[in-house]
Amino acid sequence: MNFFESQDQARRKTKYLVMFFGAAVLSIVVLTNLLVLAIANYNNSYTVSTGAFRYSWETFALVSLGVLVFIGLGSLYRIVSLGKGGQVVAEMMNARLLVDHGGDLGARRLLNIVEEMAIASGTPVPPVYVMDDPAINAFAAGYAPGDAVIAVTRGAIENLNREQLQGVIAHEFSHILNGDMRLNIRLMGVLYGILMLAILGRILLRSGGRGRSRRNDGGAALLAFGLGLVVIGFVGRFFGNLIKAAVSRQREFLADASAVQFTRNPGGISGALKRIGGYSGGSLVADGHGEEISHAFFCQGVKLAFTSLMATHPPLDERILRIEPSWDGRFIEQVSPSPDEDTVVAGFASGGARAGTGVSEAADRVGEIHVEAGQGILASLPRSLAEAAREPYSARAVAYLMLLDSDVLVSERQRQHLAASADPLVFERFQALSRHQGEIMPHMRLPLLELAMPSLRQLSREQYETFTANLDALIAADGRVGLTEWALRKFVVKHLGEAFDHKRSRPRYDSLGRLAPELATLLSMLAFSDRSSSLDPASAFEAGRAMLEMDIELVEKSMLTLTRLNDALDRLAALKPLRKPKVLKACMATVAADGVVAPVETELVRAIADSLDCPMPPVPLETASR
Repeated sequence: MNFFESQDQARRKTKYLVMFFGAAVLSIVVLTNLLVLAIANYNNSYTVSTGAFRYSWETFALVSLGVLVFIGLGSLYRIVSLGKGGQVVAEMMNARLLVDHGGDLGARRLLNIVEEMAIASGTPVPPVYVMDDPAINAFAAGYAPGDAVIAVTRGAIENLNREQLQGVIAHEFSHILNGDMRLNIRLMGVLYGILMLAILGRILLRSGGRGRSRRNDGGAALLAFGLGLVVIGFVGRFFGNLIKAAVSRQREFLADASAVQFTRNPGGISGALKRIGGYSGGSLVADGHGEEISHAFFCQGVKLAFTSLMATHPPLDERILRIEPSWDGRFIEQVSPSPDEDTVVAGFASGGARAGTGVSEAADRVGEIHVEAGQGILASLPRSLAEAAREPYSARAVAYLMLLDSDVLVSERQRQHLAASADPLVFERFQALSRHQGEIMPHMRLPLLELAMPSLRQLSREQYETFTANLDALIAADGRVGLTEWALRKFVVKHLGEAFDHKRSRPRYDSLGRLAPELATLLSMLAFSDRSSSLDPASAFEAGRAMLEMDIELVEKSMLTLTRLNDALDRLAALKPLRKPKVLKACMATVAADGVVAPVETELVRAIADSLDCPMPPVPLETASR
């Protein structure tokens, strides 16, 4: 199952989830009405001589509406409260942000693995949190890659070797890429709404108990109603957890398989699972909120009364056997060193690339991760710039540096603007890093920004607004906006927008035909992007149009603006997942029409793919032209 199929499956599972939980909520509505009817009839026998209480349709509608509104508001409250991204979930679990490894080799290893995985997948590096718990476990949380976090227990850091920890992180990246995180948050929201009934019941029980001494039948009725709501709430939550477990178990098998594909090493994730099985601390997390996010963990995170039914994860031995059919049934009781951890496979080009296997089929690689690639890119980045990208002040300086113009007069205007508008410490770091500007190759720009994302997400709202305003000013300094500058800004604003403004696209369009003008704009912009190409723009456009198999026409160059391109991409991002591969293939066909794809063109297409919520891995060295 590829990236687009996984995204589509997650979306369809959300529909099934709504159906199942809808049935559960309707059952709760019926049970609550029966409870009200029983209490009303019981109370009525003492106060009315004419017989049983008549339960009218008006009463039924009122009670039903009350239950639906109560559950709906509870669910909405929880989903909105979690809508700020994975940071909220991590803090709910009392996890702390890992800002600096402080000489802790285990923490440094964890950060390196996460950075390698993110860069290899073409996604922003997520902030890493540590739960001070001896169990071996981890989770990914958030709505989108731009607001995702990864949290790992101290037990996992200390009791897994690099190979095993890499398998765990690859599993969590699968959840990020496959759309499981959004599904997880919706599960948390709906279950919270159902639990609210039980909470209301407890409140009524306490209120009724305080009034019993007044010999008031109303107090007894309140007690009975409260007790009934507690029972209904917990029964509803029980069945809700059954649904949650059933949905989650299948996604775990998919994430395990994806982790093997990403790392190309079944021994990593199977070794982690074996280590958990042989570790005395297990995988059960002590935090009280563990049950609420149990479905997001790497392994079973909470103790269950009905293990086989309520388990959100398949049994360890079943997961291991799926990965390693020849497993002998023995778990790992002690952590052992990984094979050579220092081997880094270089492999990413600074030159042009042939329109061959790695480039023309890049759309087919969306959602893939090749860990060796991430290691190679991370190792190729200038050390001073990579270290600077990991700190909030210097990270802004690195972003500014990538926009520094080669023209001396323009760059001087840019420096003057930063001296007046940027934070003094940021400008100081910018000046110090300026001597490294020539070391930034075209293929390094997006990886450096990906590396900087955890630091940039630590900015305050005011700092974020100043940062983006300065980016705009630097871009406008020469009186025009180039596509390279646009691509860098688009990447930053998209992912920081997800974190600060919670801007997220939602699938709405199931047909490319409805977005023909937007597709014409996108392919026309790409056709005109390579001024050095000997191929005329009309021929490049035709190559992309043929891939789409649509009747669209080249847009005149004078009509193309970056505002128009942004608007087109915003609408194209709302395409349903299975419609996006053809768009990306058309983009690649357009830039590859002349037989050679320059690094700038590759990064441009990667930025476009990113804006469509389709992270595209970097193009490997074997495609480099000679």
